[in-house]
Amino acid sequence: MFDPVIAPSGTLLGLLQRGRGDGTLHALAAPRAEALAALNHCVLNDPRHDWQVENRSLYYARLYLDIHGGLDAIDHHLFRAEDHFDTEESRTGLSLAVLGHLAAYGRRDALDLLRRYAATGANWAWALDELALRDDDTGLRSLAVPVLARFPAGPEGDAELASVVRDAFEPRPWRLWADDPRPAVGARIRAAGEQGSFDRWQRQLRPSGPRPGWSVQAVFDWAQQALERGTEMHGPAARCLTAVAGPDDRPLIVEAARNGPDGARCAALHYLAEVRDPVVLDLIEAAAGGPDRTVADAAVAAFERMCGDEAVDRARGWVHRPDALGASAAGVLACRGGTKDTALVLGALRETVRAEGPDTQRLWTLVDGAGRLGIVCAAPVLRHVYRETASSHLRGRAARALAATDPSYATGFAVECLWDCEETTREVAALHAETGDVRVAERLRRLAADPAEEAEVQTAVRSRMGPDAAAR
Repeated sequence: MFDPVIAPSGTLLGLLQRGRGDGTLHALAAPRAEALAALNHCVLNDPRHDWQVENRSLYYARLYLDIHGGLDAIDHHLFRAEDHFDTEESRTGLSLAVLGHLAAYGRRDALDLLRRYAATGANWAWALDELALRDDDTGLRSLAVPVLARFPAGPEGDAELASVVRDAFEPRPWRLWADDPRPAVGARIRAAGEQGSFDRWQRQLRPSGPRPGWSVQAVFDWAQQALERGTEMHGPAARCLTAVAGPDDRPLIVEAARNGPDGARCAALHYLAEVRDPVVLDLIEAAAGGPDRTVADAAVAAFERMCGDEAVDRARGWVHRPDALGASAAGVLACRGGTKDTALVLGALRETVRAEGPDTQRLWTLVDGAGRLGIVCAAPVLRHVYRETASSHLRGRAARALAATDPSYATGFAVECLWDCEETTREVAALHAETGDVRVAERLRRLAADPAEEAEVQTAVRSRMGPDAAAR
């Protein structure tokens, strides 16, 4: 999937792509045709950099309801010829998730679209998962024959069906179909389920990887072999070392961390960091400054996992380094530093935004640190990150930090955050938004009554409301 093109933050499209609460508020004030066009563009062209972290589907579904938007554009997108050769989930996943929420809100047209796509579309499994949560038994039973037709009778088709049944995210449709009296449906699903259970049992009988009784050298060899195959097993190998290494093995592990082959060296660094060996910080510094990027990255990752005052003290000396270890040191101070580190964390935050912009993942811990340490003078930078980042996850972190550092948050960004696409951001807003704004009281009531809203958000909302359900 290509990185999405995000419009400027001051435009309606840019606001909706970011999932900002102001996107909904501006769309409700805009001409309906303009708002619907921008909304359709977002739903048909997923604007998220990481769909596994960022939420948009409920946000867009609610806006479809608010502007009484039709679903013709989604219909055309799902059933166009491109669906037959571009089968990536990223093309249709957001559209299907939006339809799922709309179906839960009672939109019959959304439910019908999901049923049609589950029967004929390339990303049918996603549509089926949405229906498993929203459709009735009759609707799901009607899909048994078209879904099973995707798996031709025979060894290859049966094996593929067994794999799909075994790994189904939502098992409800398959359980319903297993009770179907028709041999071509019920009997076949039951056989596929039995085969999937047998496959899982076989994998459990033939585990791969370290076994009891392995030596330290055997663990190093395993980590090296995995790296040569293109798989990094530094963390698992370090945990294996914890199980098999004794005091007499320390010289071997230290030597591997200093001069061993890459896989062994990375595993040894992680292990020594985990047990907080006194020599590990010097070894990390040497590895991070070396030419081998695999080892350097592993050294930085090992340092980030360290706890204790010695790691924080060393971070204060490394924070000005212009490399990955310097950036990691800033993150360690943000997460575990004290009030005397506020200037270092603030400087790292400002420099990261200046050098890398408002979307770099390095900002996540720095933004959290600004809030944790209560750095009031970081508020202007945090407001910039909030406005400009395309990551709704990072914006949520900025909102939490602003709640701790910016006195104007309650009457400013907190109000729009009640409409944000991220439930954690809505939760923060529900706790802090100033209810003197008439929009806030009405929005809190709506969130409290919405069955699709997350429980944590509703708990936060109800903490602001009295017995008569009037916001206070």
